[in-house]
Amino acid sequence: MGGSQVNQALIRLYFEVRDGLHDPVAAWAKLTGSADSYRRARGERRVPLDDGTAAELAAAAIVHTAAEHGADRVAALATAPLARVVGDLGGAVLTEHPCAPEQVLGPCFAGPKADDWARQAYVLLWGENNRMVRTAETPWVIAGRYKGQKVVAIGTHPTRLSDETLVVRPGTDGALAMAMGHVLLKEFFLDRSPFCGHAMEHTDLPFLVRLREREGAYVPAGLTGGACDRLSVYGGETAEVLLPRFDDGPRVLRRGVPVLRDGGELVTTVFDLLLAVYGVSRPGLPGLWPDGYDDRREPYTPAWQEAYTGVAASRALKTARELGVTAEKTGGRCVIVPGRLETPHADTAYRAMLALLVLTGCGNGWAQASGPGIPLVPYLCLHACGEDRADVGALSWALAEGLFERRTSRSVLLEAVESGWPMAPPPRVLALPRPIYPLPPDVDLLIGPDEHCDLSPPDPELVAGAVTRLCGPAAPAEPGGVREPGRMRLLVDHAWMHEYGEALPTYRPPGQGIPLKPTQLVRLG
Repeated sequence: MGGSQVNQALIRLYFEVRDGLHDPVAAWAKLTGSADSYRRARGERRVPLDDGTAAELAAAAIVHTAAEHGADRVAALATAPLARVVGDLGGAVLTEHPCAPEQVLGPCFAGPKADDWARQAYVLLWGENNRMVRTAETPWVIAGRYKGQKVVAIGTHPTRLSDETLVVRPGTDGALAMAMGHVLLKEFFLDRSPFCGHAMEHTDLPFLVRLREREGAYVPAGLTGGACDRLSVYGGETAEVLLPRFDDGPRVLRRGVPVLRDGGELVTTVFDLLLAVYGVSRPGLPGLWPDGYDDRREPYTPAWQEAYTGVAASRALKTARELGVTAEKTGGRCVIVPGRLETPHADTAYRAMLALLVLTGCGNGWAQASGPGIPLVPYLCLHACGEDRADVGALSWALAEGLFERRTSRSVLLEAVESGWPMAPPPRVLALPRPIYPLPPDVDLLIGPDEHCDLSPPDPELVAGAVTRLCGPAAPAEPGGVREPGRMRLLVDHAWMHEYGEALPTYRPPGQGIPLKPTQLVRLG
């Protein structure tokens, strides 16, 4: 007997049907076809089951469901043991990762490989429950330490794996990241410019953004589709722009940018807007700017972040400089390993963290691959939850257009799906690594660790072998499907991002969350 367990009545019924049909797939089809008797059998206590039979049962359910109802009716959370089997079959792999890496780095970003860890010169372990602290990748970090690699941990608790630890208050990681970005822009772009060539070739910083009049000033109104031949248009005409600020309530920052006239419109570059957002001043620009790194009133200085994060301004400044200098000397061999952030605005915080890699030419330094996958929270919101009462319009910035006014998370999700946003249908076979509730109804086989599940996770290799035997090998992938990565983007030019004031990096403090934040749905091609 192996380590699997199964619902007692379920396996009894399965054996009765299988012994008569001598075909596991046909047995599962007949078993689940008798809906009333099948459902009555579920819910009894679980009993031990040998590994081979457990794998056969799971494979029969997967193969029948994929053939009869479609492969996307088989789903697994990305961290579940059966996720690879489900993904290889074309099923729905559910991810808990925010879409921020895809928004910034693009959908083709693969992330560093396991053996790349030891070659990294500077590692930021950022967030709680970091997978690298206690998993198979830990030896690579240790190997890197022998080569002079420096590891800095950032989170709410100290860790023994790092050379230094910055202990931040829960939910305030984005404030630290914004302050580090302030330093990088000041010292590595204005004072000198070692990353200018990278920014011109690989980022959206030279792209032109049109400005729209609003309340006696201007607000960013989207990309023009063109690019400038330099990062900044500084040196001529200027205009005051209104930008979002959330650290002291939904307020407005008034700062100036250099502009050009393009027909009847004023335009500036993403880089010029970024300097205004981060509060990096230049002579002659209108608006309110920080007096320096020690200014606590205006975001996003090292001193400003100290009041929110608890991290001393001097340590934020030191970490930003170390990142910039190391990236410059090593050609971008710096990496951020993201963990869980204790805030409903983790996506916003991740974008502020990603900006540090974009600015320093460390485009392959985000240790989390982007790519196809169905976000778990929208999936459950659509298939397992009823209508919610969340007012997603409450998160809009002070000068928003009212796109989400008196809207609920679920209504926005339904609109997104109707407009073509990818979403798998409700599952009939669902594999989970841990209890997750609420669950979608009408699941024929729930594979998971607790007593509410029909079957504990079988050995994935045995399941993969059983699936191959029952349905034959999977068809080979079509060649030529790999796309070249595009430019990294610090301006996410989407109406929903502009509505929330999150089109450019910003900081949103921890606060009451909503079931589904619409900006988490934004996917850019």
